[in-house]
This record gives sequence, structure tokens and C-alpha cells, in this order.
Amino acid sequence: MVFVSAQWLLVSLFLALVYLFVVLEHFKAGKQLSVHDVTRLLNDGEALLVDIRDAKEYQSGHINQAINIPLAQLDARMAELESARDRSVILVDKLGQQAAGAGRTLRRAGFKVQRLRGGMAEWRGQSLPVVS
Repeated sequence: MVFVSAQWLLVSLFLALVYLFVVLEHFKAGKQLSVHDVTRLLNDGEALLVDIRDAKEYQSGHINQAINIPLAQLDARMAELESARDRSVILVDKLGQQAAGAGRTLRRAGFKVQRLRGGMAEWRGQSLPVVS
């Protein structure tokens, strides 16, 4: 505690840098969208929905129009997304956590990436339809 009070400027700078890093990493992963925003973009044909859960989870229920590219296969199957370069690519996972890493990968490859906030858990929590 003595260090913090004696070096308050250094500690403040460190905390500001950590905060900036977290915010920057968040934006690199793509903007998070609500279920309503995702629905609107899909209905308007402005987005491609990519479900990055494994095939078994995808088959147990997914959002209509979603294509399944499991996270482990994303790099190998990125060519399948080329047709979406002029649209948004919306990533969906189980809880909204894994999509951040996939979002950074796709943004580096030049895609406009967004993520479903809360993933499939949020979609189901809002009682929105899923298909199997």
C-alpha cells in the first residue's frame, strides 16, 4: 500500500494503459450486437451469420440462415466467407466469449465483423426461433 501512495502517478498510468488495452482488444474483436440488431441485419440481407460452435451444438439448434464453421476450422475454411466481403459477418457462439478471438482473426483478414452479444444463450433467452 505504501508503494501505491508513493507512486500514485505510476500506478494511475499503469491502470490507464490496462484499461486502454482491454478496450482496444474489445474493438478489434468486432462490435457486439443485440439479438434485435442481428435480426434486422439478417432480414435486410446485410449480413452473413456464422455459427462457430462445433457441429454437434450447431445441429442441436441454430439460428435460421446461419452457416456452421467451427472455431477450430475457421482458418482453413475462411475462403467460404469470401462472398460476404461486402456485408457484415456476424459471429455466433455459445455464450459470446469465443467469438472475440474469431472476430480478431476475421478482421485481420479484411472482413467487417460483428458479434451476437450473449451468443446462442441470449438468443434462446429471448425466446427467438432456432432450427435443427
